[in-house]
Amino acid sequence: MTELALKNFGALRRSFNQVSLVWALILVIPLIVYLVDPGQFGAVLQIAISAMSGTVPYILIAVLLIAYLKASGAEAVVAKAFEGRETRMIMLAALFGGLAPFCSCEVIPFIAGLLAVGAPLSAVMAFWLSSPLIDPPTLFITAGALGWEFAIGKAIAAVALGLFGGFVIRSLIHKGAFGSPLRPREAVGCSSCGTSAFEGRPVWKFWTEAARREVFKSEALANAFFLLKWLTLAYLLEALLITYVPAHIIGAVVGGDGFWPIVTGALVGAPAYLNSYVAPPLVAGLMEQGMSSGAAMSFMVAGAVSSIPAMAAVWSLVKWQVFLAYIGLGIGGAIIIGQVFALLI
Repeated sequence: MTELALKNFGALRRSFNQVSLVWALILVIPLIVYLVDPGQFGAVLQIAISAMSGTVPYILIAVLLIAYLKASGAEAVVAKAFEGRETRMIMLAALFGGLAPFCSCEVIPFIAGLLAVGAPLSAVMAFWLSSPLIDPPTLFITAGALGWEFAIGKAIAAVALGLFGGFVIRSLIHKGAFGSPLRPREAVGCSSCGTSAFEGRPVWKFWTEAARREVFKSEALANAFFLLKWLTLAYLLEALLITYVPAHIIGAVVGGDGFWPIVTGALVGAPAYLNSYVAPPLVAGLMEQGMSSGAAMSFMVAGAVSSIPAMAAVWSLVKWQVFLAYIGLGIGGAIIIGQVFALLI
């Protein structure tokens, strides 16, 4: 019990140390607006505060949900997706990829363990492609910023991309590709967090155990600070975008109907992406300035796949051929998903 408390305290302390730069930006951005363009200071703050206040209920739900999943040990359920026939594994891995409560650090040893025990690369790729796109907190944050239609569309896109990537990899493996996907390595792990996904069973009534109650409290607090800092920054950036970037510029790049704005959205989203919590408010600002719904979806899907944590997880474990396949499937899938979304919405 004492060891768990010390571990949680250490994780919280690291979280507080890491947020200093973000909080500094949150303070500096309004200050710069006030000094450079005082006439727009009130407008920028009003846009940011109004957007943030509308998202607060979704933040609360997201914080409580992820804390519950962590405290109950829901990761053990995800591991069950990688048992049985390959087709079944691909389908379940794509589905659970959007539900897994892993941080970008925890997913590395989890995936390493799966590949080490012989899980097929096709199922692992399905999980890898769908996991960065959506998770319970991201679902609610996206709904708060862009509406439930877009949030549900992104959740469906996550599963669809996982299925697409998983079955493409399966087909390529059957043709002789990716014979030995793993990089040679001595050990894979993470100094700040771990995973016990292969151990035990979930305890859904976690409040009956003191240790799990401590996990719930620490996870709720850590995620509340995490979401608060990133969304505050995101809404400030959205306010700057709406205030200072002319709508015709956005419209010229990723606006309008047709196929090319969707392709452009994916190509711009891949290098420009921040994280799943910052993206929805920024995309809301882009759409208000003229970005099409299809381009917005392709932007978010491609950006999630190419985010630094997601790419680092893939690069650290597999050979370059698998890494390129991951990037290609992610961006190509984003374009297809954006086109389908544009036709349906």
